[in-house]
Amino acid sequence: MAGTLYLEDLHVGQTFVTGPVTVTTEAIKAFARDYDPQPFHLDEDAARDSLFGGLAASGWHTAALSMRLLVDGLPIAGGLIGVGGETTWPRPTRPGDTLTVHIEVLEITPSRSRPDRGMVRTRNETRNQHGEPVQISKLGIVVWRRPG
Repeated sequence: MAGTLYLEDLHVGQTFVTGPVTVTTEAIKAFARDYDPQPFHLDEDAARDSLFGGLAASGWHTAALSMRLLVDGLPIAGGLIGVGGETTWPRPTRPGDTLTVHIEVLEITPSRSRPDRGMVRTRNETRNQHGEPVQISKLGIVVWRRPG
């Protein structure tokens, strides 16, 4: 998407879809080694015997990939400044999955005390190549008004 988005550019019900990223076995294991070193993220044999029934990316890896896609696909002026939310992982991200984030604007609240900004609530679904959600987040984002 070209351009920078300000509060005035957004409306409730508006949707965006990010570009894709494909998840590799190597990336899953590298992230897990550094940040979430559990057997079902690191070892195919151990993962087969786990709740996941196979190698699965850490939910935090999926979250980090989703954040990168959001930064690239939702060019909010001043950056994506989160102010809270909730995230669930309804199914695992697997090696070979190609992820996109589908964003819907749920609510826009201009600030009463700071007229240069507002709060936007979004619902973000990170989906695999089959359209199945692997992560669902509802987030609050600070969004600046257009200067001038």
